[in-house]
Amino acid sequence: MIQIGLLSDTHGVLLPFVIKALDHVDEIWHAGDIGHVEVYEQLRKMKPLRAVHGNIDSWTLRCQCPEYLSFMIEDVKVLMIHKAGSPGKYSPACRKLIISEKPGLLIGGHSHILKVMQDNSNNLLFLNPGAAGLEGIHKVMTLLRFSLDKGKVVNMEIIEKERSPSRI
Repeated sequence: MIQIGLLSDTHGVLLPFVIKALDHVDEIWHAGDIGHVEVYEQLRKMKPLRAVHGNIDSWTLRCQCPEYLSFMIEDVKVLMIHKAGSPGKYSPACRKLIISEKPGLLIGGHSHILKVMQDNSNNLLFLNPGAAGLEGIHKVMTLLRFSLDKGKVVNMEIIEKERSPSRI
């Protein structure tokens, strides 16, 4: 069993509540819009990191983080792409990857809206951790923490913190 801390859309900040939430995970996964190389480097120093770039990320981050990742872990095929869309409304690039990669777990970011949805038509679980940074439309900053155990996602937790009204 492995415990994952999943975040997205940090937009250049790594807030104390995020650092605390990632303290006891085995790996950190970032679904894009990291924002600054310093955030990427700080996450890498904390735990093993798997990250994709997002639409706001610099050329430097794009060189370090691919557009998408596809990998096996704990008997789960994972596909991570920043602009995934969501079940029934996947982006064209994501639809192609779902067909070719056949993931059991699909992770996206970009929308700043936390979503955990079963997609029965593609036989996968879709996760979007929302946004863990200060920039964007969201009023609550969110990330997910969960475990993977022999092909199953278990013990999922939503970690959230209200944003200051002055930052909305």
